Order: sequence, then C-alpha cells, then structure tokens
Amino acid sequence: MPARALDSALAGCTIIVAADRRSVDLATALERRGAVVHRAPALSIVTGADDEQLLARTECVIEDPPDIVVVTTGVGFRGWMDAAHEHGLDESLSDALRNAHFVARGPKAHGAIQQAGFTADWVAESETSAEVAEYLRASGVAGKRILVQHHGAGSDGLDEVLTEAGAEVLSITVYRWGPPPNPEVVRRSAIQAATGEADAVLFTSAPGAASWIAVAEEAGVLDGIRRRSHAGRLLLASVGPITAAPLHAADLHTTIADRGRLGSLARTVISHFGGGRAPSLPTEPGRVEVRSGGVVVGGEFIPLSRSAAALLEALAAAGGRVLSRADLGGVLPGAERNAHAVEVAVARLREALGGRELVHTVVKRGYRLAVTED
Repeated sequence: MPARALDSALAGCTIIVAADRRSVDLATALERRGAVVHRAPALSIVTGADDEQLLARTECVIEDPPDIVVVTTGVGFRGWMDAAHEHGLDESLSDALRNAHFVARGPKAHGAIQQAGFTADWVAESETSAEVAEYLRASGVAGKRILVQHHGAGSDGLDEVLTEAGAEVLSITVYRWGPPPNPEVVRRSAIQAATGEADAVLFTSAPGAASWIAVAEEAGVLDGIRRRSHAGRLLLASVGPITAAPLHAADLHTTIADRGRLGSLARTVISHFGGGRAPSLPTEPGRVEVRSGGVVVGGEFIPLSRSAAALLEALAAAGGRVLSRADLGGVLPGAERNAHAVEVAVARLREALGGRELVHTVVKRGYRLAVTED
C-alpha cells in the first residue's frame, strides 16, 4: 500500500523507477510527497552466494592476501561479505584483508567498507573507475597484488589498466545483472514515458539505463521519449554521471542528482516538480503546470482524467497557439476523425477545471490555452 502523503509536491505525478536495488525505499520517499510510483526494474541482480567461482576466488584471497583492495560498489562488497559468512569463510577472509590498503570508488563503497569493519584509505570523489585507476597508477602498483571487486557488468577497463602498470590483478564479480523480473512491465513503462502517462523515469545503474533504453527502442517509442525529454515534459533522472552515460549516448536530456545516493535522487525529483523547475505557462487563472494525473493552476492541484490531461498537455505544448479539432483528435484515442468527440472532451475538461477560464474557443479554428504575457 502506498505511504500516506506528507505533502502534495508530487501530486498528479506518475514516476517510474527503472531499478531493482532499493527501489522500495525510493518509491516510499516519492509516494510520501503524493506521487504514484511504478517499479519497472530493467534488470535483476543475481547474487553470487552459491557462485562456485566466487567461492574459489575467496579461498584464493585467503591463501594469498592482496596488498590493495578496490571496492567499486557497496552492494557488491556487502554481498561478498555475506557470501563468505554463509560458507563459513568470513573470519578467514577478514583476517586476510586486515592489512590491505582499501580504495573506494565512491561513498556507497566507502560505507560498505566501514560496515565490514575495515577502513577506507582513499575514496574517489568523482565515483569513477578512471579516477581510481589514476590514483593507483600515481601511487605505484608495480609488483602489487590488487583485488578488484566489480559491479554486475564486470570489468570496466580497470583490470587492464592496473595490469599494464605492472600489478597482479584478481577480479571478483559478486553479483551479475540478470534479465528484468517482468519484461512486459518494463515495456509498458517505456510506452508510458513516451505517451505522457508518466512524468519521470529514475535510474540507479548504467546497465539498467542501457537495458531500459533498449526496450524502448525495441518497442518503437524511443523517439517519443526523446522528444518529451527535450521538451522538458519528461524528467529522466540519474543517480550519478556513470548511470547517465547511456542516456546521454541515446540523446536523452538527463538530470543528474547532486550526490550519488538515492536520497539525493529523490530530492532531485521533488525539487523539480515541487520547486518550480518543471515547465509551466502563465495563464489568466494562474501559472499552469501539466502533469500526467492532472494540472497545477496557481499552486492548486486539480486531478484530471487521463484523456483530459492529455488534451491539456497538447494545448500547453502549443504555448497559446490555436489547435484545430483535428490536431486535438490526434491525442485522444479513437477521436482522430470525430470532431464531436473533441468537443465533448473539451467540455469535460472545462467542467473538471471548475469554471476556470483556461481553455478558450477560437471560432471556426479550434481551441487555445489562455496564455498571457509573463
């Protein structure tokens, strides 16, 4: 059951979380602000507790401890510690890592190192493997035995750089990316993002973002998503620059959270819709911001049916220009050639707006939003 809303900053917003890991926490934070949240993880996490290769490499680490341990993800490092515990290797592994020099790729990796009882000697500010590689090469790694814990996508070039610098590298992938739990849910989320049924899509990993984009392309809706993102009608928000890379490569306008954490990602969404950053227009009844589930007029949220919201979004996108009945029929299912259906939809929209003179009729031409000079 959705959490009770604490305020209405996200009222009328439908938000898609294209992530598996900790998506419940993120959804709860947004639902408390009035959003409707759909979880559509584009990938699943396959843990390695029973991975024979992981256990074999863990035993190898115990027999021949590393000089340096590179931790790239918090969830991966914690997963490794959990897997070692399940197989009775946790104490031996802790002893083997006790004197190692720990390097963290970011704050989440840093936190996992501390949680496991170790101390991070250095943390990359940019949260990138490139910065980790630069630091280690500058420190001198020739002849060093380096353990690199990778994320689900495997090595991202770090192993090769360290090997070329003369290090002996042992890689451990603690979890792998698997297929989405429900492919049809992911496909539906992409369609929602393209057609205006969603206001934002949130991403927490680069592989997940790449997978979601691939599904959107396969469904034939990537161009629609691109248009809405560039118009500001669809917020695509990423937890960090690495996660945003596949979105940028697909020419999708992307907002990056200030800090690489889920709390910062939630605040980014809340400040976008609740802080006046979403597209809006000055109109006679007040400033208007259209959302998938309604409209904010002069700071007041008015719920609308999906067809009414789609009609209003089309008028808002026109920016005050007149749209013909045929133009508006194109955004209403089954109304492409039915002028009467458009007239009925406009009448229902006006009724839902409670008498606010927001939609003007232009005789023999169509309808326009009552946009004024700002």
